[in-house]
Amino acid sequence: MDNIFKARRDIIHVCKRIYDRGYVASNDGNVSVRLSQNRVLITPTGRSKGFLTESDLIVVDLEGSKVSGKAMPSSESKIHTVLYKVRPDVKGIVHAHPVTATGFAVAGIALMHCVLPEVVLTVGQVPIAEYGTPSTMELPDAVMKLINEHDAFLLENHGALTLGPDVISAYHKMESVEHFARISLVARMLGGERVLSETRVKQLIELRKNMGITGRNPIEAFGPEVCSESPADGKQCTLSGVCQTTDGDMERLTEMITKKVMTELKP
Repeated sequence: MDNIFKARRDIIHVCKRIYDRGYVASNDGNVSVRLSQNRVLITPTGRSKGFLTESDLIVVDLEGSKVSGKAMPSSESKIHTVLYKVRPDVKGIVHAHPVTATGFAVAGIALMHCVLPEVVLTVGQVPIAEYGTPSTMELPDAVMKLINEHDAFLLENHGALTLGPDVISAYHKMESVEHFARISLVARMLGGERVLSETRVKQLIELRKNMGITGRNPIEAFGPEVCSESPADGKQCTLSGVCQTTDGDMERLTEMITKKVMTELKP
């Protein structure tokens, strides 16, 4: 069994980070660490991640049954235990609701285009797992369709999920996903993302190998053509995810922002 004391500290550190950065609100989100082949340390249900202590964490087995702890484990523990079963390389999982990334998930727009070298190197594509009712097997089943090629997912109308060889790495991927989403949104507001060419992406794939960066990355597995609909530098991808700039996209965005501002200004 890994050092359970370090695992507890790491989970609490990640919980405070996702709370402080606004990736969760109220009692949202859940975080876990694989302790051994059949033991998982996970956050409790119904508790704010920003105020947890190490003693609040729960140990469950890979069937989701509580082994130790005072509270009940997260209602989303199924997705954690299922993923640990099928991905022995995964030792940490973070589920949160970062605002911009979740906005893309609610809008049904996956983060699939190669626009940021750092994201191409570390995360790759971030697909959308189809909607599943929380705390049921629908959500794990949806993620299972994507689990062999990805370490980061948007959850349709729900949030985001990231995996890593440890929980700190999983958290860093969550940061990358949200940063990717925020930059993509701003770029689309300004007229569209300019995606990297296949040649540029091939160079990044080679750099990734030379740097020894691990993890499931579909760009490396299937080739740079999976990154975008564009074979050349400069193609633009708009708010709708389509690689072309339209006046309608900007009009729609302007209307959305205007409505939001007017609503917030009402007494």
